[in-house]
Amino acid sequence: MRISSKGEYGLRALLDLAQRVGEGPIQSHDIHLRQGIDENYLNQILILLRRAGLIESIRGPQGGHRLARPPSQITVLDALTALEGPLLALDSGRDALTPTEPMDRDLVREVWDGAREILERYLASVTLEDLCQRKAQRSGNVMYYI
Repeated sequence: MRISSKGEYGLRALLDLAQRVGEGPIQSHDIHLRQGIDENYLNQILILLRRAGLIESIRGPQGGHRLARPPSQITVLDALTALEGPLLALDSGRDALTPTEPMDRDLVREVWDGAREILERYLASVTLEDLCQRKAQRSGNVMYYI
């Protein structure tokens, strides 16, 4: 599995929006300045996130972007799947070949299936809210509730 700059930057843009929930629409220029992402590339990424239903975009001078769901309901898996496609996708072109040892192929595919399952389970367990909390802890801005 490889995460491209699109996946990395898209997740950072979502995290940026998650940290500003309740502040109204956030302009892409502001995300660009905070995250250091090329603004044109960021706009392309934001379009993909909007099409995937992860963000909403509001037009106009007071417009911008915001999360379509609460940060606790958007996972890292949601983001990466929207931006990168399926993780550890099978190469169906290899199925055209008939191995003389089909059991070897099946055993190797079981390894890939197991790796995909573990990876997807982990990425589905981490939400944008989790990332916001991790950042707050590292910044020393932890909120304790009694």
